[in-house]
This record gives sequence, structure tokens and C-alpha cells, in this order.
Amino acid sequence: MRGYFGIGAERISKAMNLGAVLRTGHAFGASFAFTVNAHHRAREINLSDTAKSAAHLPLYEWARLDEMRLPKKCVLVGVELDERAVKLPSFRHPLNAAYLLGPEKGDLSPEAKALCAHIVKIPTDFCVNLSVAAAIVMYDRMLTMGGFGERPVSPGGPRQAAPDPVEGWRPVRPR
Repeated sequence: MRGYFGIGAERISKAMNLGAVLRTGHAFGASFAFTVNAHHRAREINLSDTAKSAAHLPLYEWARLDEMRLPKKCVLVGVELDERAVKLPSFRHPLNAAYLLGPEKGDLSPEAKALCAHIVKIPTDFCVNLSVAAAIVMYDRMLTMGGFGERPVSPGGPRQAAPDPVEGWRPVRPR
């Protein structure tokens, strides 16, 4: 997959959610994670981040939006239940993006929304947990940008073609 992405939250208040976002970001290949004006106890992050992502995934912690520094050509994408937002299945992800989610009990601030080049929403009947929303966004990015082929017409997955034979190698057929 080309490009890169980061995942973050504004005013996140629960260490367990941040730990889950870090772990899931690490699993989906995020290049970095970030918080803006976070309210959590760092020690508790390890309770939900069992992959110890801090050793593999940089975490940037900014106190205010005006301190936030994203890489050049990195597009900020807000994730929010907003009437103007594009539904995630219809959204084309930027090659280089940072996804910003709002707090657990609230919305992205108007200042954060103003900084976003795009706002997307997950088409659900009501909001989902912050870490679940982050996982859905990263999964959608992986599906649309990960180089996966079209889904088969009939139920089930595509059949894998046998690899080309190599001298001295004999393929093992499934039973």
C-alpha cells in the first residue's frame, strides 16, 4: 500500500480508548498516532494496548490544535456524525492522511472541523465508541487502498492460484 496515515483524537478522555486506538493503529500499519488536548492517565493506556505500540508507533501529544504539526502534504480528515460529512463508503481516502476523531462524549470542535480538508461519517444509526470508529476508518482505508482485488460474485473468497513451480519444489495440493 502506498502513502501513509496517522490516527488521532481531540479531547480524548479515556486511556482505554487511546490504548485501543494505538493498538489498532499499529495493527493496521499507521505511521503515527496523535492526541490534541487529551485527558487521560498514561499509565492506563497499557491496559488496553497489549501490543505495546509505543515501541513501534510514534504518539504525538499536542495540548492545543494550533500546536499540531502534520507532515507536509498530509491531509487532515475529520471523522464526525455531521450532516455535511461524506459517508465513509463513498469517500476516496487521500494518499497521505491524518484521521481526527472527536471525544467520547462530544463532537469535534468547530476549530478542528475548520482545519479538516474533509469530514467523513460512518453510516450508523447512532455513534459508536471512539476506538471502534477509528478501527472502522482504518479498515475502510485498508480495503480501498490496500490493493485487494474485486470480491467474488458468489459467496466465499477467491481461490488462490498455485504458485509457479520452482526447480526442486513440488506444490502440495490441498486435501
